[in-house]
Amino acid sequence: MIQSVAGQLPDGALSNRRPFRAPHHSASMAALVGGGTGARPGEVSLAHHGVLFLDELPEFQPQVLDSLRQPLETGEVMIARAQARVTYPARFQLVAAMNPCRCGQATEPGFACRRQPNDRCMAQYQARISGPLLDRMDLSIDVPAVTAADLILPPPTEGSAEVAGRVAAARERQIRRFAALGREDIRSNAHCPPPLVEEIARPDPEGVSLIRDAADAMRLSARGFHRVLKVARTLADLDGEDRVRRIHIAEALSYRAQSDRRPAAA
Repeated sequence: MIQSVAGQLPDGALSNRRPFRAPHHSASMAALVGGGTGARPGEVSLAHHGVLFLDELPEFQPQVLDSLRQPLETGEVMIARAQARVTYPARFQLVAAMNPCRCGQATEPGFACRRQPNDRCMAQYQARISGPLLDRMDLSIDVPAVTAADLILPPPTEGSAEVAGRVAAARERQIRRFAALGREDIRSNAHCPPPLVEEIARPDPEGVSLIRDAADAMRLSARGFHRVLKVARTLADLDGEDRVRRIHIAEALSYRAQSDRRPAAA
């Protein structure tokens, strides 16, 4: 229906594939969240129940990126114009990629930025992404450059099909858990409200101690705290475990720690 409103159904044909949207970093706010003539849906709505991929994340205008904060929180976006007022669904998975700095080589061994120290170059570039937006990102991973030695390594023993099977089993586990709690409206940990997250993702005593100390040391917001619990609960589901343990909390915090370094550096 969203694609139909946007006029993106070729010859009226329907599709059973989840959407994958990858707008260019020059996209305007109206293009990303919706608007324009007739309050048309934007990329966040066209990616509903799919993936919104933003490459070269800091190259987007900061105001455009911050317009994602509300849709990421509520799963919908309201477009209000003089002659139209429309609410579109916008529950998407945000995937973003970026270089560590404008040079793109600040983390490479032996590289020295010509303009300023590497740390300052990285801080200035990454400061284009606001703290509240980073707080809504659950997983942040540094990916080093691929070397020639990496390219000649044998393929991993676990391929995409095996990973997909583990993910499907974890999602089925979550669906059964929420159904047993009488919450058939929730189908994944990501959509679980905070009070229920605290119930289903209560860690073991060692995990409680770890997340308590980490919350103070990393200055986790209430949103960040509950997102760490959601990730830890999902990691436990992938392991097929009923209880969230310290190892799951530690891994979830490690993903959060990557993004928490950026505001401090800026």
